[in-house]
Order: sequence, then C-alpha cells, then structure tokens
Amino acid sequence: MTLFTRPRHLLMSLLVAAALPVMAAAQEYPGDRDVTLVVQSSAGGGSDIFARTVAAHLSELGLIDRQLLVENRPGGSGAVAYGYTARQAGNPYILQTVASSFFTTPLLGESAFGPEDFTPVAAIALDPYVLAVSARSGIESLDDLIAAGSITAGTTGVVNDQTILAALLAEETGLTIRSVPFDGSGEEMSAVLGGHIDAMFGNPSEILQQIESGELVALAVSTPERLESMPDIPTFRELGYDIEHTQMRAIVMPADVPEEAVAFWRNALEQLAASDLWQKEYIERHNLAPAFIAGEELEARFDALSASFEEQMRTAGLID
Repeated sequence: MTLFTRPRHLLMSLLVAAALPVMAAAQEYPGDRDVTLVVQSSAGGGSDIFARTVAAHLSELGLIDRQLLVENRPGGSGAVAYGYTARQAGNPYILQTVASSFFTTPLLGESAFGPEDFTPVAAIALDPYVLAVSARSGIESLDDLIAAGSITAGTTGVVNDQTILAALLAEETGLTIRSVPFDGSGEEMSAVLGGHIDAMFGNPSEILQQIESGELVALAVSTPERLESMPDIPTFRELGYDIEHTQMRAIVMPADVPEEAVAFWRNALEQLAASDLWQKEYIERHNLAPAFIAGEELEARFDALSASFEEQMRTAGLID
C-alpha cells in the first residue's frame, strides 16, 4: 500500500459529495463556482506570494474562467490549514498549497492529517533558501555568525525546511542554534529586523527586497550554484559545508476528488508553468528553479520527501 492509499476517506467523501451541488453531466468542471486556494501561512510569506501569483496568472492567461480565491489559514505549523482541507474530502472546489510542514507536522504528531489525506496535483517551482541576518547585527559573513557560538533563528513552524537547514548548519559548523517558531514569514522577518532573533532562512521571494535595500545581509544560499540575483553571495558548499536544500512549490487537493477536477488543474498548471508570464514574473523574478512535476512522479517525490524529512528529523534529534 502506497502513501496515497486512502480507503478511510470513502465514507467522508460520500458525505461531502452529497452536500455539494451536483455537477451536471453537461456542465464541465468547475462550472459556475469559484474555487478556493488555501494557504497554510499568513499573508506576505513565500507560500502566500506563490498562491496569489498562481491565481493572478491563471486568470490573466485565460486558463480559468472562474475566480481562484486565496484564503490564508495560518496556525499550528500548518495543521490548521491542512486539517481544514483534508476534512473536505471529495470537494473539488478546494486547493491547498504545500510547504515542508505538509510533511513534518504529521511526523511530529501535531496533525491528524498527512500527505496520504490529499490528492497531489502538480509542483511548478523549486524554491531555494538564503541565510540572512539584520544589517544592524554587524555580522558580514558566515564565519562571523559561526564565531558567535550560539544564535537564534526563525522558522515558520515547529519543524520545517528552516529547522532542517538550521540542524544541518549546526551539525556542519558546531554552531548552537535555537529555532524560534512563527506563524508566518512576515512575523519572522519583523523579528529579525527588530533584533529579537539573530538569523533566518528565507526564500528569495520573501527577503530579496530587504537584502537589496540594505536591511538584511545575505550570508549563504542553499542551492548548488549561486543565484543570478545575488552573484556575490556564496553557496554553503562553496564555503565548505555539505548543505543543499530547496522547497517544492506544489498544489494538492483533498482526497477522493473527481479525476475530472484533478485533470483540470493539472492541465491549467502545466500551461501556466510553460508560459513566458510565469517564467518572467515568478521564476526569474524570485530566483526559483522552473519545474513541472505531476502524477506518479509527484507522488514518488512526496514519498521521498516524507522519508527524507523523517530521516533528517531523527538524525537531528527532533523525533525519536
């Protein structure tokens, strides 16, 4: 049985389906109804920017006729949003963004719902991380940060990509890092700029503006090669540390939704990912790696990511 076997949802999906307006055979999905795209974090963060860009560009390109309504449901390291969407089994009018908390929160036992409670649709970008500090800190390099011996670093959840990166950095350098969770990247950014925490691992879309304005100092990037927008910022590997990690920007639906609905969004997202508008206004603008991953390949990626997070979390002592 794979990660995506969902027999326990049969009754739930039947009940939800009964409560939904019947999609007439002659009326193609989504018909005359708008669709909600749920985001697991607060406004202003990487997931929120991703969701709102997807919604705007799908409409601008004429790939959808109805509105895609972005709805932020932060809290509980993603558990609030994921729980809301998972309980909509069988409802084809709900989409959900995916972050690392999609995998880590259930592993921690903080959510009753895991990847097996959702239908993968597509991943359309890979997002790197930049380690940054406040310009007021006086820290100008990774060596300066390591010399501090002990620091606090922000994270948008109890355990996610950022805590994994912090654990890897601590393991590689001997630096003691205490992770401080926030409900969203906006709060995390305010804490760094206000001097309440020492550092953050942020996606370029979240922190590039503050780096360019001189409010933040970028120390290293988590990609194999330097980012075009920050050619002077070295990778962790360049600095001698075996650290490489990117975030998958993906969309899922609840379990047991009609294949017609999954195919509709998969097709729309594939066309979006191939468009010049998406490449220029999202991928290039925010320094992401282009991607389109769907179907069995995406399921396999989700399985591998879940296993990788579990292994890294055990190694880092975050779970037993």
